Formats: sequence, C-alpha cells, structure tokens
Amino acid sequence: MTAGSIRLASAQGRWLLAAMILGSGMAFLDGSIVGLALPAMNSDLDAGAAGVQWIVNAYTLTLAALILVGGSLGDRLGRRKVFVIGVIGFAVASVLCAVAPTIEMLVAARGLQGVGAALLTPGSLAIISASFVPADRGPAIGMWSGLAGVTTAIGPLVGGWLVDTTGWRGIFWINLPLAAVIVWLTVKHVPETTGQQDRIDYGGAALTAIGLATLTYGLVDESWLWSTVGVVLMIVFVIHQRLTPHALVPLSLFADRVFTAANICTFAIYGALAASGFLLVQQLQYVSGFSPLVAGLASVPMTIIMLLFSSKAGALGDRIGPRWPMTIGPMIAALGLLLMLRIGDDASFWTDVLPASVVFGAGITVLVAPLTTAVLAAAPMTQTGIASGINNAVARTASLLAVAAIPPLAGIAGRDFADPDIFGPGFRVGTLICVGMLVVAALCAVTLIRPRPSPSPAETASGADPGF
Repeated sequence: MTAGSIRLASAQGRWLLAAMILGSGMAFLDGSIVGLALPAMNSDLDAGAAGVQWIVNAYTLTLAALILVGGSLGDRLGRRKVFVIGVIGFAVASVLCAVAPTIEMLVAARGLQGVGAALLTPGSLAIISASFVPADRGPAIGMWSGLAGVTTAIGPLVGGWLVDTTGWRGIFWINLPLAAVIVWLTVKHVPETTGQQDRIDYGGAALTAIGLATLTYGLVDESWLWSTVGVVLMIVFVIHQRLTPHALVPLSLFADRVFTAANICTFAIYGALAASGFLLVQQLQYVSGFSPLVAGLASVPMTIIMLLFSSKAGALGDRIGPRWPMTIGPMIAALGLLLMLRIGDDASFWTDVLPASVVFGAGITVLVAPLTTAVLAAAPMTQTGIASGINNAVARTASLLAVAAIPPLAGIAGRDFADPDIFGPGFRVGTLICVGMLVVAALCAVTLIRPRPSPSPAETASGADPGF
C-alpha cells in the first residue's frame, strides 16, 4: 500500500502503528523512567538539586531545541528515514548514559539522547497522519496517544524494578533491544513520505538552542541576568522567523486560531505534567519513604485508564471537536493534583496515592488525543511534520522551563534538597503551581477553541474531514 491509503484494520496499518507507538514510546518511556531513578543517581554521583534538574533538562533541552529541525528534516528527506536515524542515535546515546562515570558525562549523554528523540518524535505522528486514510486518522492518533502514553505511565513501574534489581544504569540498557525491534518494524512496514521541501533554517535552530540553554541555566541557577539574556534571544528568534524566507516555525500556521489555542494549552498542560511528575516521584521516595518499585506503582492506574479509554477519547474528539475534551480534561487532572497534596510522610498508597492517580489519569486520557488531533487537523497536509514538530517543541519547552523554574520557586534547591523537611513543603507549593497551569489551559480551551461545525451534506457524502 501507499501513503494516504492505509487502513487501520489492515495488517500493514497495525504494524505501522505499532512501530510508531514503540518509537515515540521509547522516548517518552525514558523520560518517565529517569525521573524515578533520580534519587539513586543523586546518591551515586552526588548530583545535588541542580545536577538532578540537569539530568532531566539536558535531554529536554536538546529535544525542545531540535525537534523543529527533526520535523523539517523528515518533511524534506523522508519521514521514515529520519525516524530510523533518530531511533539508532537514541540507542547509541543510551549506551553512553549507561556507562557514564560522572554527573557531567551523564548530563552530556542525556543531551545526545535528546538529539535522537528530536529526530524520531515528530516523525511518528507525521507518518501516522500521512499514511492512514482520513477516516482512520483520528482513531489511529487516539491509539498512538493512549499506547504511547501507556509506555510513559508504565515507565516508573519498569524503572522502579530496574533500579531495585540492577541499579539506575539498567534503565538505559533496556533501550537497545527495543530500538532493534522498532527499526525492523519500520523498515518492513512503513512507507516513505515527504512533505514541504524548503531549506532548513539552521540559524533559527541555533538561536533556539542557545536561547533555551541560556534561559534554562538562568532559571536553575536563579540568575536574572542569564534568564534575561535567554528571553532576549528567544525574542530575536521570533523576529528572525518573521524575516527569513525559510522559517523553522512558519508563523502562518498560527493564523489558525485552533492551532494557536491548542499550542497555548499544550504549553500549560505539559509544563504542569512535567513539573508535577518530577516532584511526585521524589516526594514518594524522599518524604513518604517508598522504594523505587512501590513509587512506580503510582503510575499503574493511569496506565490502565489510558490503555482502556484513549482510543475512545480520540474518536470522541474527532467526532465532536476538541473544545470540551480540552476544557474538561485539564480540570479533572487539576483535581487529581489537588488530591496529591495529601501525600506526606505517613502517606498510604491505597488511600492517598491511588485515588489521586486515578483522577489524574482520567483527566490526561480525556485531553491528550483531542489535543493532538486538533493540532494536526489545523495544519495543511504538506506541513503535518512541522506542525507536529512545533507542538512537540512547545510541549518539550514547557517541560524544560517548568522543571527548571518550579522547584526553585517552591524552595527546592541546594545539596540538602532531599531533606524531607525541605522537599515536603516544596512539593506542596510546586504542585499548586501546576494546578494553576492546568486551570489556565482549561480556560484557554473553552474561550479560544471554536465548537466544531456540523459537516455539510457534500462533506458527509464524500467522507471529507470538515476540520475544526
């Protein structure tokens, strides 16, 4: 079969979707596993609060800075080709992480992992959107969101077992066999697709990388000077995008109100998710005294909910439009975070952790697939790769800045940050900040995203997607 004609129910459709889920899931999985292993890394490498943040941020920084380049390269050189290169690069960087003897080398290797993820992540969604027939794209994206999300949610459980049994280095070795399977499936079952053939804006990529690195350093180090320099560089990046004929970020995409609103929501939602996840896995270990494996069990309810209902959420969002799922979902997730405030030094897994995880997982399941579908549906078919890249860049930038900024704002800093008397109060403040971000996302969705218009008789007869 050729791109744009593959059915989800076909054998090729199922294998293609499996390859994309495993590929993006590997990148998502790594992020969630590493979060759980941070206390062990801190103990082994004497990282301190800033070092722990950089273990997370080095990966997110290169991912956020280069994911737009990854989307553009896929559109220009071939999405399958760039996806495979990204998977192989991710696996090689994982080996370097596994053997890193110092915190500095681990941070550098994590940055290389982010480069690989920047190549493979936008390609997965763009390949799905370009390969399936229009009627199957919404359900396929829903399955991608749910099952890739499952890999993210199950990461702490797998990571906890690996940290308990093999040490933190085992979480990186697991990527090697997974990468081999992904490459084999992709080469065998995924057709090559391309999109827009414009030149790549390397100047914009450099401005993004330097600006985000400077801003992140300023936030982690609590330096107003470096933070200001980072903000100025990001403003220069936007000006550069307006002036260059080969923009890394085609600002014309933001003329669509749904695309703009969806990305604003993405920034608030993914910032809240990253910061709350960063805080929770450490709260469960430093303050509540859970082992890595038991702390990882907190993700199981979310895993089950996403596995069972994400595809249905994707189909619902495809039918009614993204406005209400993107409004209700963040509010439910915010309620889950409020319930997490009960997790303290005497927390019970069954009465404190489990209910919060269930509610939080329900909210995420409701919103993720409709959000992704809204972004891709608002972009022309020839720009799905860059649209996916922009949305992923927004999500990763939000994660990067939230993990850099919220812990210091909440009072979590210094070599003694792991002291329960310091981390506990900081966890509560940081979680409330995340709640506020989710509420902002819900308000943005309900006010800026139009209800989906009813299809015309001609569209219904032709099976065309009326859009949002």
